Amino acid sequence: MTDKIGVLGCGWLGFPLAKRLVKNSHIVHGSTTSKEKLAQLQEEGIHPFQITLSEKELQGDVAGFLRDIDILIINVPPRLRGKNAESFVEKMKLVHTEIKKSEVSKLIFISSTSVYGTVEGKVTEQTPSQPNTESGKQLLVCEQRFMGDPNLQTTVIRFGGLIGPHRHPVTMLSNKQDLSNGHDPVNLIHLEDCIHMITTIIQNQYWGEIFNGVYPLHPKKMDYYVNEAKKRGITPPNYLDNPPEHEGKVILSTNFLDKSHRFTTSILT
Repeated sequence: MTDKIGVLGCGWLGFPLAKRLVKNSHIVHGSTTSKEKLAQLQEEGIHPFQITLSEKELQGDVAGFLRDIDILIINVPPRLRGKNAESFVEKMKLVHTEIKKSEVSKLIFISSTSVYGTVEGKVTEQTPSQPNTESGKQLLVCEQRFMGDPNLQTTVIRFGGLIGPHRHPVTMLSNKQDLSNGHDPVNLIHLEDCIHMITTIIQNQYWGEIFNGVYPLHPKKMDYYVNEAKKRGITPPNYLDNPPEHEGKVILSTNFLDKSHRFTTSILT
């Protein structure tokens, strides 16, 4: 029997993911905060729900969204900056409460390699998490909340920097001067590989696990971003050519690769 899947957060990653799941013959519920996007979801065969998360309440038909769902994919970025910043942990507590009222038994929580913080050297899923940013700290708390629920089979995916259509860090780095981290390795993943990882986990029933999601190529930032800027015809960032101050970290997708899976889309554009 094909799993019914809920995608909480049909944004840059969630929308194409939901479309792929529909293509793979799943019944898919998708949430968006935008009323205008409901018709767009419906056109792609996704059952659309308008749901807004805040730390005080969840707005929208959350019970309807979760009804008859076997697998829930939580794909909501923390967004802790700006004047309207709210606690991501409090939002996820409310989501967890609603999950407990539902039939959802399996969960994929989209997290970030920011949970590793300033750890240096080679980083695998076995490396202890030492987050040093607020978003990393809150993501780790949420990972532990969902993985600690004995009634949920939770798998966590910690993605590196996301690249793909209309999204690449080099556009923000263009023309920046005197950057000091040029010797640090990049830890990136393409949208297509994010979707590939998630669908592979569902197909193979990899539950109760943690996966790093980073493409296994780690050039120095000063080499990678300068080249990517030139390919796009934009002003490259300027890096100080100082000796490396620290080792930097290389995040390895050990769990995924050890299961004989491969990444499909290069980070070189």
